[in-house]
Amino acid sequence: MRPKALTAITVAATLWVAATISTSAQNRWGANYFPNVPLTTQDGKTVHFYDDLIKGKIVAVNLIYTTCKYSCPLETARLAQVQKVLGDRMGKDVWFYSITIDPEHDTPEVLKDYADKFHAGPGWLFLTGTQADIDLIQRKVGLYSTPNPNNPDGHTPNLLVGNEATGQWMRNSGMDNAKFLARTIGDWLTSWKTQKANPVSFANAPNMMLDRGEYTFRNHCAACHTVGEGDRIGPDLAGVTKSRQRAWLQKYLLAPDKVLASGDPVATKLFEKFKRVPMPNLALSPDDVSVILEFLEQQEKSGAASPRAVPAAASPAPGAAAPAPVKTSAASLAPVVDQYLRMQQSLSGDSMAGVRTAALAVGTEAAKLGESGGPIHSAAAEFARVTDVKSARDAFGRLSHAIIAYAKTSNAAIGDGVNVLYCPMLKKYWLQKGAKIANPYYGKSMLECGRVVTGLPDLDR
Repeated sequence: MRPKALTAITVAATLWVAATISTSAQNRWGANYFPNVPLTTQDGKTVHFYDDLIKGKIVAVNLIYTTCKYSCPLETARLAQVQKVLGDRMGKDVWFYSITIDPEHDTPEVLKDYADKFHAGPGWLFLTGTQADIDLIQRKVGLYSTPNPNNPDGHTPNLLVGNEATGQWMRNSGMDNAKFLARTIGDWLTSWKTQKANPVSFANAPNMMLDRGEYTFRNHCAACHTVGEGDRIGPDLAGVTKSRQRAWLQKYLLAPDKVLASGDPVATKLFEKFKRVPMPNLALSPDDVSVILEFLEQQEKSGAASPRAVPAAASPAPGAAAPAPVKTSAASLAPVVDQYLRMQQSLSGDSMAGVRTAALAVGTEAAKLGESGGPIHSAAAEFARVTDVKSARDAFGRLSHAIIAYAKTSNAAIGDGVNVLYCPMLKKYWLQKGAKIANPYYGKSMLECGRVVTGLPDLDR
């Protein structure tokens, strides 16, 4: 965390009112600090980060990318809850900004579709721009976090909230309780001017009877689901313990991404019905799953919610067609790529098996390409010194870059059924067979992080 970054004024526990904010403090975190770079909204309108989005406003800013299968959907669903709590204050004195970190894919049209899936209303903008400008914003406002392969979310779901006029700024978890976030944004940032009169004394507050099942449900599930109050981003779960077998529910809650990928008819039906928003893998433990299911069963027994229809099993709905493999002409890279793919498969499985041997074979084949194959040969040679998976992954990124750059400039075929994929978190490309994502840079910890790219990217941009 850099001293000059906005996180230097992050408030952890200390609250202060606007009257104590000096003019110099306000100026420090104003036009001279925030980038005024152009961004584009989901409706195609050009806005400037400081002049149009930040200046004089109370805001909440987070980073997302629409192909994320981990924290982004849940974080966006949580903001949808906060939006509902704030009500008609949205777009009047409170604004939300969700900025993509994958602008190459997340066009205004893609962002608009994503915003609609999460019922984003007035005052909530989804924004894209150039990669350089977005990188500048996320580092300047302290939202950048180094990708962590040991964290299934891949990045930290931070939410920056602030009032530019008073100089009050705070960084929260984007997964916090919706009412807490709404109160932080709506009351604290206005120096409590909007708090209700005659607050109830804590001395008269009722004793809390904390039910673990209800707490776990509200913490993990309530952003997308209700029990008896209708569908939200996901289905109403009233009656689900009667309409679904417990074994299926346990399997789905533990690994919804794997159940969907397997072609399970129920998971596929739900995916299609709810605007193709996949349920994120919440990394629940078997114990978490048990208490959630017990909570839902208890709701049924108490009659707290009336069961609603849940989509019945059906034949898998056809998913989006996989992008066609990259097809190019002229000299073939297939001998190089064949060996490279062995490396990709091992690294995606957290293994070094055969990696160095395949790298040597890549170098041999690259030498046959002549002088233009030099970068591939050099990148492959790095593997002679590799002794661990982390180092191998670093070297693999450079080898991937060299192969893709050669294919682009030489119009060389990379092989039948081979696709180019991109990891938005690491900003790295790789090649693999088929469209089922197997990320070699993260391996099993975040195997499905990435997206298929149409065509060969220009890596010199």
